[in-house]
Amino acid sequence: MATITRPEQVSAAFLRLTETLITEYDVLELLHILVEESVRLLDAAQAGLLLADPYGELQLLASTSEESQLVEVLQLQAGEGPCIDSYKTGSVVTIDDITALGGRWPAFQKAALDQHFLSVHAVPLRIHNRTIGAMGLFGVSRGALSPEDAAIGQALADVATISLIQERTLRESQIVNDQLQRALNSRITIEQAKGVISHTSSVDMSEAFARLRGYARSHRQSLHDTAAQVLNRTLNL
Repeated sequence: MATITRPEQVSAAFLRLTETLITEYDVLELLHILVEESVRLLDAAQAGLLLADPYGELQLLASTSEESQLVEVLQLQAGEGPCIDSYKTGSVVTIDDITALGGRWPAFQKAALDQHFLSVHAVPLRIHNRTIGAMGLFGVSRGALSPEDAAIGQALADVATISLIQERTLRESQIVNDQLQRALNSRITIEQAKGVISHTSSVDMSEAFARLRGYARSHRQSLHDTAAQVLNRTLNL
């Protein structure tokens, strides 16, 4: 079997992102593909993504693990951290040694080190002068992303951002806000369904989400609809 080259892997990642626009549009699926492909392609162990709601408040929308999700949530609660700064400034924030923050972002530092993360690269989701969120790429070793990896990470985030607000922003900004609000509401339903699956099947939350997402994809339905079926007890995963 021929070895897949890095350019081919990068091309495949962009194709996965754009393919979400061909079928029924699912914001959460797009964002989960973004964090998954970023971890697969780049020198990162886990990733998490924060997206602004219609009121400009950041919310957690996607992560590759419960560990990265916890760190992102604690950033939100503390109101500080590299992803928060990346969103506010619209710029990349790189911390190549989390142990050497010197009192900066103490809540983030503790949360990250507790989950064995030693570095983070925060990438803004932006288009033109508008920043709508930030993605955190967490590493288990010290050191910044290579310039090539950093460029690929930003390009993936840019494509996802364009996909999120493509024609909808041009037509009417309220459509984008409504779409983001629906995604936030769906996230609550999905988290509740994960809890049900975890409890009834005695699995951890990561496995619960994998089952939920796997069923949704194999049956060509949205994560929200699948989660609602779990909560309504019409689907047992």
